[in-house]
Amino acid sequence: MAKKPDHPAIAILLNAVLAVIDEREPKSLCVRRADGLGLPYGPFDPARHRTFELGLRSWVAEQTRVSLGYVEQLYTFGDKGREAPAAVLAGGDGDARVVSVGYLALAPEPAKVAVRDAQWRSWYEFFPWEDWRRGEPAILRDVIMPGLGAWTARAETEKRIGARQERVAVAFGLGESGWEEERALERYELMYEAGLVEEAWRDRAAAGLPESKTPRASASVTGLAMMSDHRRILATAIARLRGKLKYRPVIFEIMPQTFTLLTLQKTVEAIVGFEFHKQNFRRSVENGGLVVKTEAREQSQSGRPAALFRASPAVRSDRAAAGLAIPRLKSGPGAPR
Repeated sequence: MAKKPDHPAIAILLNAVLAVIDEREPKSLCVRRADGLGLPYGPFDPARHRTFELGLRSWVAEQTRVSLGYVEQLYTFGDKGREAPAAVLAGGDGDARVVSVGYLALAPEPAKVAVRDAQWRSWYEFFPWEDWRRGEPAILRDVIMPGLGAWTARAETEKRIGARQERVAVAFGLGESGWEEERALERYELMYEAGLVEEAWRDRAAAGLPESKTPRASASVTGLAMMSDHRRILATAIARLRGKLKYRPVIFEIMPQTFTLLTLQKTVEAIVGFEFHKQNFRRSVENGGLVVKTEAREQSQSGRPAALFRASPAVRSDRAAAGLAIPRLKSGPGAPR
């Protein structure tokens, strides 16, 4: 009988967040499995995959029949227990340490999927509190902030109460800085810790821990749950893309070859989750040299045909070019309108 190695086995999973804008909604490609809705993923096979990225492309194509275009590595999720309760491959080593390598992929439109269990889902089905385009989300006011307030008050000492209050204030924009769209991951992780998402209940039960003191009903209405830690990975991708818009012209990986400035604005708004002042946005885009006007115009059934633009040659040739000037959403939850 072979001696079991002293060091634990490591399973490497490759996860893909493929982001598109469809009908002014930011969406990601998901796959429904027996254990729930999740991102396309599969194990890295050193014998079969020359690189992680090639392995990722192979798994996405196999599971969804979609070929990836622009891809960048997002993050490596290796914390012990972070895959709670059991992101272990079927038939794999139950004692294996699971490391997930996340990737962010961008496309200008949702590809047709030829697999029944693959589907495009809006980000805001998973994170309804992140969409401020129609004003403050009611779920923040009615469920999340009261739930976080009760969780804060349950801390054992005044010092811990203060620490929780500070974390909530920073993540949810209760201070002078206001709501920061790049803190999507921090907000989700706080809600997980407070028992305000379904994954927290699922994982506590799987680990044999006592139930959260937060009412289960609160967690059941804060967005769709995902298998393993896939909602955390998706939150990481949202935060990364929102931040990257400001310092790289990555938005044009999502745009078609030609577009109106209104379409560009609505695409950026869909990603960051709030609306901009129309003239200020147009001025910043044109003055920043990010786009050039074409001779063509978009035909409209009503109103004046809109000019069509494209990304400037400098942006297309230099992915290190500057990004967009995105304003700050000043008010946080509960602020006067």
